[in-house]
Amino acid sequence: MNKISKKQLVMMSLAVLCSAVLQTVSLTSFSVPAGIYPAGITGFSRLFSDVLRDYFSIDLPFFYLYLLINVILAVIVFRDIGKLFTIFSVLQTTLVSVFSSFIPAFHFFDDPLLIAIFGGLLNGFAISIALTEGASSGGTDFLSIYYSNKFHRSMWDYVFGFNCVMIFVAGLLYHWEIAAYSIIFQYVSNQIISKRHKRYTHQAIIIVTKKPQEVIDSILHNVRHGITKIDAKGAYQGDDQTMLYTVVNAFQTAEVVKYALEGDPKAFIETRNTLNVYGNYYQKPLD
Repeated sequence: MNKISKKQLVMMSLAVLCSAVLQTVSLTSFSVPAGIYPAGITGFSRLFSDVLRDYFSIDLPFFYLYLLINVILAVIVFRDIGKLFTIFSVLQTTLVSVFSSFIPAFHFFDDPLLIAIFGGLLNGFAISIALTEGASSGGTDFLSIYYSNKFHRSMWDYVFGFNCVMIFVAGLLYHWEIAAYSIIFQYVSNQIISKRHKRYTHQAIIIVTKKPQEVIDSILHNVRHGITKIDAKGAYQGDDQTMLYTVVNAFQTAEVVKYALEGDPKAFIETRNTLNVYGNYYQKPLD
């Protein structure tokens, strides 16, 4: 595990605390009162708990099941996705379970569509806060982070597919209207996470410069990514140039551009979105 500064630990702790509070409010004030099933293990735990209660007369509070499944998944992926990441993720899920017992439910809307939309927004922001600071809300986050590390691409759309299957089952067992609102809740939440969490999205950066070594040294001194160097010639004045090409995580783009301009303030820089990355690409560890 890499060395983590006290400031980083404090930021992670605050992020996990804030994430847990917001997610608890999303559950107790939006999804639970409206009968909406959230995404991932939270929704699965609620559905499983409801099935046990309604079909087998077994009363098992879903927050207990939610915590148990998260702990099991954490043990499975502990070695592969980062120890500190796993510890803070389990802490987040534990706090949600604890907060749900005493944070009161607030009444915001009567319209189930508004409940689904704004509940999903709040849930998405809650999860993205934890992800941004190097933790998560556990559950399918553990699995998606594991596969994202392996394939260098976002897995949130696949998680959404799993959630749709789960909601389809909920529709069969209960009511299709509730299932439809649950899908809206999950879709809104998923979109917020995808937009705010940039760890597994990539951008290509093209730099045209007359000071290639200064730019390369400036970037490589601060960011661990390979750079391809290509000789070029300006079409207008015919002067010699060098084109540098690299691919970085989207959240690193501004940082790399800054270091490039420190090496050559007159450099021409273009950034573009990159769908997939294959081969020998360095992914910064979670911890």
